[in-house]
Amino acid sequence: MSATLGPLLVDAADPATMSSFWSAAVGTRAQRRLLRFMPQREAKSVKNRVHLDVGVGPGLDGVDRLESLGARVLADHRPGWVTMADLEGNEFCAFPGRPAGDGVPARVFAICTDSDRPEELAAWWAARLGARIGPGPDRTPRWLHGCPGWEDLVWKFVRVEDVRTAPNRWRWSVAARVDELLAAGALLLPDGTLSDPQGNEFSAEFSAAGPTRPAG
Repeated sequence: MSATLGPLLVDAADPATMSSFWSAAVGTRAQRRLLRFMPQREAKSVKNRVHLDVGVGPGLDGVDRLESLGARVLADHRPGWVTMADLEGNEFCAFPGRPAGDGVPARVFAICTDSDRPEELAAWWAARLGARIGPGPDRTPRWLHGCPGWEDLVWKFVRVEDVRTAPNRWRWSVAARVDELLAAGALLLPDGTLSDPQGNEFSAEFSAAGPTRPAG
């Protein structure tokens, strides 16, 4: 199968304000390529199961700049990372010491997805995308590299114990043959979107004839 990842579709109470925040945080070009803000289906109530990892350069200057845009610090895990939240409480992780963007506080370098079985989910998506599986910090095979559409990013599947209690507010879009996705184990949801075998919603156009543009 040949599938290509598109932008994350993000539920937002105020899509325009969220777009402006993330454009200022990571740059307009990166924001438009990676994030598309949609009117929310329901209010945020639990921790997101999909989030960004961003580099903020040396020291904490980038963290300070993100705070000046309206982000807030949730937990300080220095020297490793700082857990932050955007204007609507969406969690993300800022890593001091990694290169930031040119003229902006942060650069997206990874997209993270929670899972209680991250190795299985990484393997399923690697097969759909033709991506390379690499080890996470615990040396288990759960990080994807070279994903079509996200070639400059790492897709990290993060091991968690908590169970899913609400639809994902951040979900990816995919250009692919939908019939092949369904044959591989994806599920068709009542609202017309799809989910992977672990219940993560994603968007793809319905086509049996070949690759299509991401929906949404």
